[in-house]
Amino acid sequence: QVQLVESGGGLVQAGGSLRLSCAASGRTFSNYGMGWFRQAPGEEREFVAAINWSGMTYYADSVKGRFTISRDNAKNTVSLQMNSLKLEDTAVYYCAADAWVVLTTPTKINYWGRGTQVTVSS
Repeated sequence: QVQLVESGGGLVQAGGSLRLSCAASGRTFSNYGMGWFRQAPGEEREFVAAINWSGMTYYADSVKGRFTISRDNAKNTVSLQMNSLKLEDTAVYYCAADAWVVLTTPTKINYWGRGTQVTVSS
């Protein structure tokens, strides 16, 4: 089992920045790919970014160039730096862990955090 706890959400004005963090515990953290997803009210959960054990990253087109995912295997943490935030980035953000090959498909992911709210205001 892997336990994931997100932090760092909040309210920010459009154009601002936020940094989300996810602390992992349980099985060997470095064995897993890590990802961030988000879900807005009435919408399906969507992929945001992922990072594998060696640091290779992958981003949704909607956040490419604005968001940066990183991980610290020694501290068992993964972070999401969000810059130039837009109103449409408002959502609950979830940390996820699983094999790299499934990390863009929420229905195939086994480990989820409880989520942290990000609200972008005008």
